[in-house]
Amino acid sequence: MALLTVFLLACVTALATGLGALPVAWLGPARTERWRPLLWGVAAGVMTAASIGLIIEPVDNGQWVPLIFGGVIGVVFLLLGQRAMAGREMRVGELSGVHVRRSALVFVVLFVHSLPEGFALGSSWSAGSTIGLFVFIAIALQNVPEGTATAIPMAQAGFGASQQFWAAVGTSLPQPIGAVIAFLLVEEIKALLPWSLGFAAGAMLALVVLELLPDAIGPRENRPRAAAGIVGSMLCMAGLAALLGA
Repeated sequence: MALLTVFLLACVTALATGLGALPVAWLGPARTERWRPLLWGVAAGVMTAASIGLIIEPVDNGQWVPLIFGGVIGVVFLLLGQRAMAGREMRVGELSGVHVRRSALVFVVLFVHSLPEGFALGSSWSAGSTIGLFVFIAIALQNVPEGTATAIPMAQAGFGASQQFWAAVGTSLPQPIGAVIAFLLVEEIKALLPWSLGFAAGAMLALVVLELLPDAIGPRENRPRAAAGIVGSMLCMAGLAALLGA
């Protein structure tokens, strides 16, 4: 029964990611393009804050070696992904171009990032339902802005609202799998967790620096809106973290 509960809760956190795609869909293609610098700034800020959030526990526990090595592997993973996609024409149905490629990169990185979150949920639930419920709420709430980050490049690429929603949910599909594995193999997964957290943080930060920030900043006139998106989203994520930690 407990295992089924963990699995269902992780499915709810995955669906919560889809909620973050809804505001982007409501904006529509024209307004999404108009607010592009701000939206890219939001995506960059959310993913930077999420990366920092991932490494807090390993840093507090002094797990520097697996964290650093995992981070380096994550950066290499992103660079290899960039290189593999650079020479190819990314096409989804009738859509193609740089925004489709960037959508694919964001999806893959957030997909990988969601596995250690699933590990965290399963491990915490095995330690007790009270701490497990706290971690469930934290992950579900933090998944919402990550869904927004998924939907932003998809909106620019021309994907529809339903595609943005389900792609956002899809980025969190590893969470139910990771939660079940961690619940069953809690001690083994605890040893793996700093490696996987470092990997996800490294891949996300590399994505922000190499893909999102250049597009957000762009021409000089875009920089105030991009900065507002970055700072505003990071402050919101920090406020959310403080609220959940209270």
